[in-house]
Amino acid sequence: MSDLGDFSDFGSDSGDSSASESAETDGETAENGDEGSTGREGTTDAGRNDGFDRMDLDPVGDDYGIGSLAVSEGLAIGEESDDTCLRAYITAPNRGDVRIGKYVLVPYPDGEKLFCRITTLEYAQEFHSDDATEIHARRAMRNGSIDETDYKFMATLEPIAVLFADGDDLKRRMTDRVPKPETVVRQASNKGEIKTGLKIPEDGVFLGHLSVGGEKVRTAAQPPTIDYRVKDDYDSGDPLVFRHSLVAGGTGSGKTHGAKNILRQYLAEERTYPMDDGRNARIAVVQFDPQDEYAQMHDDNPDVTTEDERAWEREGVAHGGHRDTKAFVPKVGGESYAASHHDAEQVEFTIPFSMVRGNQWLVAGASLNDNQYGALTHLLNRFFRERGDGGTYQEFLSFLDDPALREELDETGRVHEATFDAVKRRARSVPSSVFDQAADPITDLVPQFVRSGRLSVVPTYHLPSSRAKEMVVLAVSSLLIDEKLSNAPDYSIIKETPLLVGMDEAHNFLSNADSVQARQVIGKFTDAAKQGRKERLGLFLITQDPQDIAEPVFKQINTTVVLNLGDEDAIKSVNIPTTLEKKVPYMEKGQMVVYSPDNSEPVEITGLPKCVTRHGRD
Repeated sequence: MSDLGDFSDFGSDSGDSSASESAETDGETAENGDEGSTGREGTTDAGRNDGFDRMDLDPVGDDYGIGSLAVSEGLAIGEESDDTCLRAYITAPNRGDVRIGKYVLVPYPDGEKLFCRITTLEYAQEFHSDDATEIHARRAMRNGSIDETDYKFMATLEPIAVLFADGDDLKRRMTDRVPKPETVVRQASNKGEIKTGLKIPEDGVFLGHLSVGGEKVRTAAQPPTIDYRVKDDYDSGDPLVFRHSLVAGGTGSGKTHGAKNILRQYLAEERTYPMDDGRNARIAVVQFDPQDEYAQMHDDNPDVTTEDERAWEREGVAHGGHRDTKAFVPKVGGESYAASHHDAEQVEFTIPFSMVRGNQWLVAGASLNDNQYGALTHLLNRFFRERGDGGTYQEFLSFLDDPALREELDETGRVHEATFDAVKRRARSVPSSVFDQAADPITDLVPQFVRSGRLSVVPTYHLPSSRAKEMVVLAVSSLLIDEKLSNAPDYSIIKETPLLVGMDEAHNFLSNADSVQARQVIGKFTDAAKQGRKERLGLFLITQDPQDIAEPVFKQINTTVVLNLGDEDAIKSVNIPTTLEKKVPYMEKGQMVVYSPDNSEPVEITGLPKCVTRHGRD
């Protein structure tokens, strides 16, 4: 079989007599001065008449926009997404700049604008032909160039909102009208239009910059980026900090980096919240820290330059070390805490056994059933009635060793002897070094621990076991929640101070389990989440396994920030829209999806490349 090539050099065979005659005739015509050789209308430069008139194709005026709406496949906007058909033809010079996810505007004749997002890009045939052939492929392989005008480039648009003027203000409403055919489509490049279209607040807590596919959206304004903020005032509902937040991301995704930047914004001096007594108070932040990283927020980041600071100041981003940061270090047994990586003040504390009086589940263990838990509650109540709040854990164990007590409870039918023995075994399995150590009880340190504008970090990295870490975190967080929700608190400073409780590796403490202890913990945190708005109590949960957080707590979270996650179950659990869900496994460090229905449309943002405080160890 002969090689047909790509026909690029196709012409008359040298031996073709008719072709030779034609060439001679053309030559004679040229020699005789035929007007065809001088560019006469309807002829080529070589003198051959191709039968077409030459026209001036220079356009009049300048192009604007990226294309226009097409009606070849319909032009419709409906209440259901399946009833909507909105497609735009993109002109050849603009095709290289168009991306899925970018925002565009389609104007109406009366000045209103339809704000849309590009969801699909497609090449379609301009002419009915079959280009899936050997000749087309070989020509493309040898030539290497593409003629864009041979194809239609179509963009499918998802309408998000209609933008309209209300006096001097720009507002949005649901999509309720269809634009005209052949309306010019342009990329959204005005900061006000984009923020209004996506319902992003002008003011609030800074999270990052709006982006599409990891590329920041840029405008003609200064700065050119679009800041994404979370509502933090009572003008349009409750501050979202008291409606709870979740930061989810895998190892190396920038989760802690991003969480530090967010927490630093809440600790800004100018950020206050009105209280029932008329005061405006700064928030107190208590951060449980299993990796010993958040006390570094006391220090400045040495990598931050003067240029960085100026850029952050222009956008109102709080930065620099937060000097009112203290590390409250739990003392457990003989374990020591080394803190060469930060300069925050350190205060040791211990968990007094008296805290168990109101939280019996702290010594319940994971395997007590309902009957055994009831017996434990009875024994603890009896112990504290006899010994008072000064009773210690070791005294409680001695209390359980009394054979007369066991016999009495069995004979009276209060606690069966087998149940008594089971409770005794579980109580002895609790790490005794957690309680009543040689340090100030946390209950005595409450005025230092919860203070307006203070970041109190509770590191647990140095503790000897996961059970000890769990008990410390749950004991201290329960103290805060109980006081916040109480109508007769023992520590009024907790009740009267706006409080944000941050918990890293939250899946370790708020997991959905069937044990009595887990149900008690989840019940407490669910109540805290439900009443947070009223009591000015916010939860700030950080995790790499969001699927393990108990559903009753998860349902109360309003703002979800998702960084890179590789686990399919984890991605499904965060309940973000499918279009953004597919991006999560491919996001680079610092890229995030924010899903906060009461704040904005679901969007992709990029966090600050540098931490506003110290981060990382040398």
